Amino acid sequence: MKVIKKIDEMRSAVSDIKSRGMSIGFVPTMGYLHEGHLSLVRESLRKADVTVVSIFVNPAQFGPREDFKEYPRDLNRDSEVLEREGVDYLFVPESDEIYPQGHKAFVEVYDLQDKLCGRSRPGHFRGVCTIALKLFNIINPDISFFGQKDAQQVIILKRMVKELHLEVIIEVLPIIREEDGLALSSRNKYLTQEERKAALVLSKSLKVAQSMMEKGQRDSAAIIKEMKEIIGREPLAKIDYVEIVDIDKLDPVSRIEKKALVALAIFIGKIRLIDNTILLF
Repeated sequence: MKVIKKIDEMRSAVSDIKSRGMSIGFVPTMGYLHEGHLSLVRESLRKADVTVVSIFVNPAQFGPREDFKEYPRDLNRDSEVLEREGVDYLFVPESDEIYPQGHKAFVEVYDLQDKLCGRSRPGHFRGVCTIALKLFNIINPDISFFGQKDAQQVIILKRMVKELHLEVIIEVLPIIREEDGLALSSRNKYLTQEERKAALVLSKSLKVAQSMMEKGQRDSAAIIKEMKEIIGREPLAKIDYVEIVDIDKLDPVSRIEKKALVALAIFIGKIRLIDNTILLF
């Protein structure tokens, strides 16, 4: 595995790969890799000739009171893991390489960015779209792999790719969970043992939503009410949002009559966790 830190060097490698008629699979990450990330890496290795993984903790998607400085980092461990998996290139640019002094250009997908997580994290998806477009332009991937846990991010990036006429295919893979149902996240390491147990209310409430739907419940308010009651019984949990929304526009739906996204963000102590499931009509 070749580790690259400079944009020009990465572009040179990409040019060589493309000149040989080889496809590129790309997995963008912020590091501190877990099995969720590795499921994306393995799919890229299976589908593309060359796999590129990036590790970049993107300052533009963190708010002023969020955990940018504390976000878990372990580049040596991540590099060893990716080399064992058989990744071809690891791109690890410094912040000033991506955002040079005086940087003024940002990318936004209006409307979609202001819903769900966007309401409590203003500017977050502007940062996500900006770094994604930069990385797509540098690496020129044929396919880029993302996880369903970041459902809103995926929907926004798909819209960006479509409307900016990018040629990359966005492929979405299922959420990877622990045996007890907790969705894997780099932020899980922050949780105490007690908080880790409390965090199970996210997946438990989603299972209830799925069960209610399968038993014929179509009223979103009734499902959300039951979910909130489950979460409310956990003293360490504080609700940011619990919503059932249209899978494309992210607008709330009052009655489930086609495929819909159940999404929630919950604070467990000081740690904000997200999870979701898709209700298939």
